[in-house]
Amino acid sequence: MNRETFVDAIKRCVGDAAIEDTIANLRSPPGRNVPLQERACSDWYNGLRAEEADNVNRVIAAAVHQSLFGLLAVLDGARTIDDEGGRFELSYVGSTRVVLNDRQAIGLHDLLNAK
Repeated sequence: MNRETFVDAIKRCVGDAAIEDTIANLRSPPGRNVPLQERACSDWYNGLRAEEADNVNRVIAAAVHQSLFGLLAVLDGARTIDDEGGRFELSYVGSTRVVLNDRQAIGLHDLLNAK
């Protein structure tokens, strides 16, 4: 795995899945005893016109993208979460060890935005 395949996999397996799951849960909340707030959101969403629901779906997609971007920016060191000045090192270990967030290469968050 390299940096590009990692970002592609995160986008697909985490980001796209979160978008699809959120929309599916809005359309039809899972479970027998759905909390009232979830049911109310579902009823509201299901009452929207198609173009309005599309707008909500785009907002969900934008929020998921921003979350992934923020996490990758933290892993890259472009966004800090502490005062210590440390850094994260994200490695993929397969037949060889690959540092995915190498500071000398383009950031993972930048790769995500390039997709």
